[in-house]
Amino acid sequence: MNTAVKASKGLKLTDILVTIVIAVVFGLVYKIWGPAYDLVKPLGLNAEQLVYGMWFMAGTFAYLIIRKPGVAILAEVAAATVSAFLGSEWGMSTLYYGLLQGLGAELFFAVFLYRNANLWVTSLAAAGSAIVSLILDFSYGYIDQLSTWNYVLYVGFRMIGSIVIAGVFAFYLAKALEVTGVTRTLRPATEQDYKGLD
Repeated sequence: MNTAVKASKGLKLTDILVTIVIAVVFGLVYKIWGPAYDLVKPLGLNAEQLVYGMWFMAGTFAYLIIRKPGVAILAEVAAATVSAFLGSEWGMSTLYYGLLQGLGAELFFAVFLYRNANLWVTSLAAAGSAIVSLILDFSYGYIDQLSTWNYVLYVGFRMIGSIVIAGVFAFYLAKALEVTGVTRTLRPATEQDYKGLD
């Protein structure tokens, strides 16, 4: 998976359909994840932020599978849409979060010119999603009244959880799929792909 996969420009219909299928799966996961998030809240000290990264995983995972511009945004928006239609407790704001979280990930993939799909870049993309979600949280007034120490825990835990779940876990899940050969039909494997599996 460690890198330099040159993708043809633009998304093909197959890329879009696969991205949507991935997004539907994650939309269902996102809906299920809401109660899991609420179960961690009683632990206090913003511990629930450690599991928040699951909501960024559609974008990073879809990019690792398709590796083309626009995939992270498409996946996050589609997953958020599925989650919203299933009755997300956050209502229509779920769509804003999906769009901006996808954009946060997409920016980091773009910085590396869509040529890297390694653990480092995926983790940065996950952090990008976390950063824009924090900006939205602040604009909605969720975190503007926190004390300094509480704010540091909130941001720190969200960043850690995002990198672990949407970065590291997404990377190794995609890598496991590559070993099975499932992704071969989506993009041609390069010699570097095979070396990355060693």
